[in-house]
Amino acid sequence: MLGFTATVTQIATYLLCIAFFSISFLVFLNSSVSFVITQRIGQENNVGDAVGTLGFADELVALVACPMWGVLSDRIGVRTVAVVGYAIVGVSLWVFVQASNVYPQLLLARLLFSLGATATATMVTAILPTMTLNTSPPDPRSPARHGNGTSRTMAPSISSELTITPARFSSRLPVTPPSTKKSTGASTSQLAGLVGMFTGLGALLALGLFLPLPTRFQKAGASPSTAIADSFYVVGAVAIVVSLMCLFGLHDLPGEEEKGFRRLISRKSLKTSESTHAERPSLSYPRLLLTSIVLGFKSRNIGLGYLGGFVARASSVAISLFIPLFTNAYFLRSGLCDANDPTDPADIKHACPHAYLLAAALTGTSQLVALLCAPLFGYLAGRYKRFDIPLLAAALAGIIGYVSFGVLKSPDPKSDDGSGAVFAIVALLGISQIGSIVCSLALLGRGIQNDENDESEGISQLNDTGFAEESANGYYQSSAGATPVASPPVTATEEEPLLPSDLPSHLRFPPALSSQPKSHTHLKGSIAGTYSLAGGAGILLLTKAGGALFDSSGPGSPFYMMAGFNAVLLVVGLGVGLRELVRGGWRVREN
Repeated sequence: MLGFTATVTQIATYLLCIAFFSISFLVFLNSSVSFVITQRIGQENNVGDAVGTLGFADELVALVACPMWGVLSDRIGVRTVAVVGYAIVGVSLWVFVQASNVYPQLLLARLLFSLGATATATMVTAILPTMTLNTSPPDPRSPARHGNGTSRTMAPSISSELTITPARFSSRLPVTPPSTKKSTGASTSQLAGLVGMFTGLGALLALGLFLPLPTRFQKAGASPSTAIADSFYVVGAVAIVVSLMCLFGLHDLPGEEEKGFRRLISRKSLKTSESTHAERPSLSYPRLLLTSIVLGFKSRNIGLGYLGGFVARASSVAISLFIPLFTNAYFLRSGLCDANDPTDPADIKHACPHAYLLAAALTGTSQLVALLCAPLFGYLAGRYKRFDIPLLAAALAGIIGYVSFGVLKSPDPKSDDGSGAVFAIVALLGISQIGSIVCSLALLGRGIQNDENDESEGISQLNDTGFAEESANGYYQSSAGATPVASPPVTATEEEPLLPSDLPSHLRFPPALSSQPKSHTHLKGSIAGTYSLAGGAGILLLTKAGGALFDSSGPGSPFYMMAGFNAVLLVVGLGVGLRELVRGGWRVREN
């Protein structure tokens, strides 16, 4: 498979287990928790408050657990974290229906579920780079074959190169084919598109198969309380099965050979690759997290990925929470609802069915459009990488869509103030959400592989020593910028200078040149954890601030907030693209 280093089994397990079920169990629990409170525990009052408190506690745990699982996976491996995460989800669902009160029993069960769910959600991002770690073929001019079939690239010795001509010195520099990097980046983006699609399908699975389970059990003769419990037992068993599938299906992932429980507290150095036998010191847990945060400011791909994740997760709350709330508020203001407690979803569903159906239609349209557009954004993210045009388009769609929804007088197309254009508006919201999700995942994948300059015709980056490396187009890249190097004459003689005379002094004797930029694959879990942390921060900010503004400033306020988030993403993306354009023009002028 072009562009992939993982096996078909590993890719299938990643899509069908990790991506597909990462959100299914969360959707099931969020939709069923009120029935557990009313049917199992028997509490009839303040159900909405209890549901909100449990959800808020879930997000607080996620803020801590996401980076924790991320840095932990850099030690014990992404496969282990995924297996443990789904196992915790399964057990927590079984424990959930054993609770006899909301506080503390149901709260503790929800916190246990959050601990497992954050592990599975974080691994969606962390496993993605292992699918396309490195597709670069070995350079036939430099490898030395070993008995185990692997290649080992030897760095040229500067002292020995002093006895040869400039042409021979230049010819022995390893060069990475630019087309290989492009195929790797495209594969990462396309796989991110599939991840978005399978995540959406997983949500549909929860809505179409998991949620109707209590009704089916009741039709079979079970009481409402027993039907709820049996449903949780079945869904929990599914989570355990998924855990076992991950255990076998994700075995021997690329780049995970040295990881395991034995490295939980070990500080032993890790091999960077089998081909070079080089070793990298094992960082402490705080240093892993700090490094992943700092990379957000140093790497344009990772930084934009974090910001895109923030907007994407906030978008999910805006669509799933504030669209129904906006709709319900309109029906209540218009006197079309008889609900006694507008904060109780169950009360609204029964007392104001038309509002419930309209909210379901609007959110369903948004999610359906998102599901259909996920592969498209995956293709576009791989095709137009230079200025992140698909991400900017998604942000622009979000600005237009959220502002338009915020100024709506009525979400009901059948009312006097309503219009069928509301479905086009929620479609824009779905496009914005899935575009942010897919593009941010693709950016993180390329950032983890340090594929920062794949659009710059092979200009490479500084190596670990701080010296520049020669690129495929004849430039040396240093902290001072790109310096053109005069091509050596073909008919060189022994009397000619060994290196070009116009080569800057600080680049005359670079150590151990390497054509491969330094990757961040050893930090992929920590980066994924920080990405999830940014998304959790977006959820909490929009939930609390948006909810407060909804009550104080009007129902359109949360949507104006989301428009502002997308505007920040658009401005930052344009700024990064403009900086690249200016730097590219500077290189052309220097040439």
